[in-house]
This record gives sequence, C-alpha cells and structure tokens, in this order.
Amino acid sequence: MVRPRSLRRRRTRPEPLPAVVYRWDLDKTYLKSEFDRIRELVRIPFEKAEDKVAAPGVTALIRALRETALAHGREVRTYFVSASPPQIGRAIKKKLELDGVVYEGIVFKNQLQRLIRGKFRHLREQVGFKLTELLKLHHADPAGGQEYLFGDDWESDPLIYSLYADVIAGRVDAAQLADVLRAIRVDSSLIQEACALAEGGPHADSVSRIFITLERRTPLANFRCYGSRLVPTFNYLQTAACLYEEGVLDRGGVVRVAQSLVEASHYTPERLANSLADVQRRGFISEHTVRSIGEELEREQLFPADRRSSLGRWRAFAAWWQSFWTRIQRSEPVPEPEMPATIDYLTLVARRES
Repeated sequence: MVRPRSLRRRRTRPEPLPAVVYRWDLDKTYLKSEFDRIRELVRIPFEKAEDKVAAPGVTALIRALRETALAHGREVRTYFVSASPPQIGRAIKKKLELDGVVYEGIVFKNQLQRLIRGKFRHLREQVGFKLTELLKLHHADPAGGQEYLFGDDWESDPLIYSLYADVIAGRVDAAQLADVLRAIRVDSSLIQEACALAEGGPHADSVSRIFITLERRTPLANFRCYGSRLVPTFNYLQTAACLYEEGVLDRGGVVRVAQSLVEASHYTPERLANSLADVQRRGFISEHTVRSIGEELEREQLFPADRRSSLGRWRAFAAWWQSFWTRIQRSEPVPEPEMPATIDYLTLVARRES
C-alpha cells in the first residue's frame, strides 16, 4: 500500500557549509616584491607581468583551496589587498591570470598620489589603509563566511589582521579602535572611516586562522602575544598542512604545494619532512596530520630527479624516513599557544613604535 503523501517521511536536507573566504596580502606574501627604498616603489608601476615572481608554492595553494571548496559544494571567495599603487593593476591582474589564479576582488593603495602630495610617512603606514579595506570587503560579503587571512612579517600584517578579526568579532569596539589607530598615527580620515565600519553590521567571530609568512625571519617568540589564531610559517607547505588540518584543503592540494617547492626552490625530501615536523612540534598540526601528509608525499616520491634514478639513495632515504617517524613518535609536541582572552593592542603598538 502506498502511503498518503502527507504521511511519507520527509527527508531533511543537510545544512549547507558556510562560504570560505581567503584574504591575501599581495606584496611579499603572493609576490616576491622589493620596495625597501623609495626608488623601488617608484619602479614598481613600470614592471610587466612577466617580471613579477610569485612566492614558491603560493599559486598551487590558492588554486588547490578553490578546487577543494568547490569539490565539497562550498562557496569560495578570494580577495587581494595590496599596498602597491593602482597603476600596476593591469600587470598584477595579468600576472594572476598567467598563474591561473581566480579571485573575486583586488584593492590597491594610491602610493603615487601620496608621493605627489609629499606624504612620505603615509607610504610606510599600512594599518589604516589595509584595515579599512578589509572591513569594507567584510561588510560587502554575505554573512556567515569562514575567513582565512594570509600576510607576512615585513610590515604590520600580524597587527592588522588580528585587529581586524577582533573588530568584526566585537572584541574591540570603535572607541578602543580609535585609541589604537591614534597611537599608530593613522591619518584622521582613515580613523573615522575605520571606526564607522567597526560600528556597522553584526559581529561574528569568523576569522579561523591568520597565516604569516616569515619573510624577515622574525623570531617566533614575537608572535606569542597574538595567540593560537596566528600561525607563523616558514614556507607554504607548512601553511598547506595547517589548512589540511582545518579541513579546507585536501591531501592532493598539499602534494601540489610540495611539488611546487621542489620544482621552484629545490626542496629536498629532508627539508619537506623537517618543515612538517617543525609546524607539528610548535603545536599547530597533529601527529595524525603529519603522518597522513608524509605518507602521501612518500608515495609521490617528491625528491629531485637524480635521486629517483638511484635505488641506493632511495633505500637510504627510506631508512632516514623511518628514523624520522620514530623521532616524531617519541618526541613530545610543544603545546599550541593559547588564545589570550584579549590582545593588548596599545602595548603592542607601544613596542612597535619604540
């Protein structure tokens, strides 16, 4: 007997996964940019797309993050915020196209306008500009996204990203934000804009992780005040491993990042393995993640071509690999740093300005 329609068991659809949002710095994080001197800043607008070099592993990572999200039926959005002038926009967009990077938005800072006006100090001050642009992008996006932020230790990305995450979560209100930005000597118009953005819209603790590439090799101890949300990494394999543990990157994506490091930077098997061991020892990924990724890399034989042709070297490497896993199993991981209840931004700024 066929049941009446009203009595049939209704199937509940699973709740859709939240959108995943990736916000990237461009200079020093995606591109190997040089702008330590004023003359290098002036030269940037005249560079062609072919002259610009992406950081090893970064393009493979960005493409793999999008592919993983789409494979799981998740909406994905990628944005770039750059301190470079808008005059280089065409070359940057061409470079991203050449690298096969799909993105939803890109923002530039009008550096040349500041040069013309004689505001040389504002060339180096990035906090006000990047914070307001991040807040604008956040408010323009649909609510409920899961955010990951990517920057470097060259300027102020750890401070900017942490402040942004706490503002949108409601942990830092407009008055507190104004005090911090005044201490940094941000332009008054940007302070007003940032505070207005901080007051508008609902609050959500949407930033899952902040990744800081150690371009300047800043001591790791300098990042402890930011807590476990911020992850300092020495290369994009470490970043990829953390994103795999977060569940937003699959193992194939991690492998492609490792392949990029081998091909572009001549990483050895030992260096790849040590990178995983380091980020695990610092408490940002589990032993299970290290083993899972390591076994996949071993199956893919990720090492230079001359090693592949030598069975003896392969056996030596296999023996080393077994020894490596034994050391990992016996060693106690360093506990992941705890997220402080509140970050003392005024103290951080005082140290930064001193």
